[in-house]
Amino acid sequence: MKFICTGDWHLGNMFHGIDRLDEQRHFLDWMVEQIEKLRPDALLIAGDVFDSGNPSAASQKAYYGFLARLSSLGHRMKVIVTAGNHDSAQRLEAPRPLLSCLQVEIRGNVRHLWSADADGTPHRTVDYDDLIIPVDGADGTEAVVLAVPYLRSDVISGESYSEGVSNFMSTLMNRATALYPHRRRVMMAHLYATGAEIAADDASERIIVGGSEQVTLCGMNDRPDYLTCGHIHKRQHIRDTDWARYSGSVLPMSFAEKSYTHGVDLVDIGPDGLRDVKQLRYTPQHPLTVIPDDNEPADLTINRLCRLIDERLPPLTAESADENAVYVALRVTHGKISTDDIAVAEKHIARRNAILCKIQKIMPPPDIDTERESINPATIDDILNLDPVEVLAKAFALKHGTPLSERQREMLSEITANAKNDTEL
Repeated sequence: MKFICTGDWHLGNMFHGIDRLDEQRHFLDWMVEQIEKLRPDALLIAGDVFDSGNPSAASQKAYYGFLARLSSLGHRMKVIVTAGNHDSAQRLEAPRPLLSCLQVEIRGNVRHLWSADADGTPHRTVDYDDLIIPVDGADGTEAVVLAVPYLRSDVISGESYSEGVSNFMSTLMNRATALYPHRRRVMMAHLYATGAEIAADDASERIIVGGSEQVTLCGMNDRPDYLTCGHIHKRQHIRDTDWARYSGSVLPMSFAEKSYTHGVDLVDIGPDGLRDVKQLRYTPQHPLTVIPDDNEPADLTINRLCRLIDERLPPLTAESADENAVYVALRVTHGKISTDDIAVAEKHIARRNAILCKIQKIMPPPDIDTERESINPATIDDILNLDPVEVLAKAFALKHGTPLSERQREMLSEITANAKNDTEL
């Protein structure tokens, strides 16, 4: 039997102020084509359907329109959707009774059952049965999908988050085996697995992942035949397993993800277990490019920068950039390129089939001796008047020999502002 596994659609996402809904509709159209051609037995969407817990009407329309198109294809296919950390579980689950009539199963929340002890003391237990969904393959293979939404800390209690999630998944596995001993087991989850690779050169994926604790999966004694995960944007095996994988995001979420491949996974499960996993590659409408590239020096003159723009960006064939325009980030050295120079670079980009999304200013290497001198205030008044962000920036430069990035400065400013507000309450 065949499963298409995907996740991290982030419908409604804005890319440096650009509404991406047309790009996302392009992906959904491509998805319908793949499903028509391959006729899978199930489509698994492992969380972060939307970029926000309060998605726009337009992004919801695109999502429900997609589900409606699937229901009209004329072949029997189960669609199973779980909530991610970016989704509102309640909002995602709201149409569950209606969508289940269309073979679409939504699991946003973990439901609980109430019961009483012999002495009448009430207590609640997880309704694991609600997360177990039978799927029958056209080839005769029988399976169950264990649909695990993003597990928030209020669901996991009395232990560390990592242990709590592992125990939750193991208990769910045991219950599925007891209920359906002869069916293959496919699990879908939205979590941050230990050792997963995320974009190291940019804070964006760390922000999207959030403060989630990492979950260790390699020690699971009773494991599924296959586990598909959402949450991490780079397609990859989960460390120390040959049965668990992130399918990756369908669009890059930042320029740090420009080298990622995108698409969905086609998973083949037979009566004896996992047979094959292959990626169905999807090419996003707008490729990403950084000029100069990350491996090239950023201290270019404006003339050299403009030559690179002309060399690396496709020419404009209409009055304005089209639906395949390149998204561009410029890297310039602070103090080397003036505001007037940047205006010249912007005019060059406007003559190409490209859209300027970001100007990344690179700070020149710090003069460590000067930093050491400036970090030693002469008087108490000097100490009291110090900007805490600047102190931290100088300490960082002294320790690492490189300045803070703009994003790191923003984060420190937010932290110090919150600390100041707390002290004033």
